[in-house]
Amino acid sequence: MAIAKLFTYFSALGMRTGTATATAGAATLNAESGVVTSEAITTAAAASYTLTITNSKIKATDMVFASVAYGTSTTGEPAINRITPADGSLVIIVRNEAAAAALNGTIKVAFAAFKA
Repeated sequence: MAIAKLFTYFSALGMRTGTATATAGAATLNAESGVVTSEAITTAAAASYTLTITNSKIKATDMVFASVAYGTSTTGEPAINRITPADGSLVIIVRNEAAAAALNGTIKVAFAAFKA
């Protein structure tokens, strides 16, 4: 599903949406949902990339869902491994599930937080 379409759905639910670009695995995005584009990464096969999002809208008790897609990367197999919300931040671990290929560019991580 296109990111623009997701933003339309989230907006209809009254959720704020936004976008950000990560630097060294960190970004700030103060919205209930959004998309963070990573810096160019070269995460090896079977290794992980950790994205930390500073977000004043997130609480430790929130239920957070995330997905990952290629940005400029054309190799590797990124998959969400773990999502850990905390008061004021969110850590998303993306694992490269490929047997041999490293990620070779940016990835896009989309998330949505719902109050539990």
